[in-house]
Amino acid sequence: MEPHTNRCAVVGIAVMLGWAALTGCSSDESPSSPASSAASVVKSGASDLASAASSAAASAVTAAASSAEAAASSALEDVKGGLDAKSDVTLGNVAVGSNNKAEVPVTVTNHDSKSRSYTIVVNFKDQSGNLLDVAVLEVADVAAGKTAHATAKSNRDLTGTVTAEVSNALRY
Repeated sequence: MEPHTNRCAVVGIAVMLGWAALTGCSSDESPSSPASSAASVVKSGASDLASAASSAAASAVTAAASSAEAAASSALEDVKGGLDAKSDVTLGNVAVGSNNKAEVPVTVTNHDSKSRSYTIVVNFKDQSGNLLDVAVLEVADVAAGKTAHATAKSNRDLTGTVTAEVSNALRY
């Protein structure tokens, strides 16, 4: 009769850099109860760590977006005598460049009879509509009845599908 083969003498649990790992074991017999329990604990711990990391990342994105929103509001408050001009602004398609910054072409059409400048706030969002970043763009001296082109760029690295919308635009 051939001797029983056991390729694992000790089941070990290592925690390194916040991730848990279980050393591999194999045997001719079904896993022992301690090994199964250890594997279950590691699997549960890894799942908890992944959930915590996901929550922390979401919180960081929300905090950064809130900070960008506050900066945009401050920029709009500096505009004296500005009139709502969202209808004068259109956006093209968003592209995320090799530098991981999102960029969107902006077209401004001055429908007024005098040369005007514009302060435009562009929100960058993910597929679910969550705010990722905010850009404030100044387009100066657009001649009466003319169109100007500019590019709004994200301040942060953005990945995945990113959309953009004009949150606010003031003409002055």
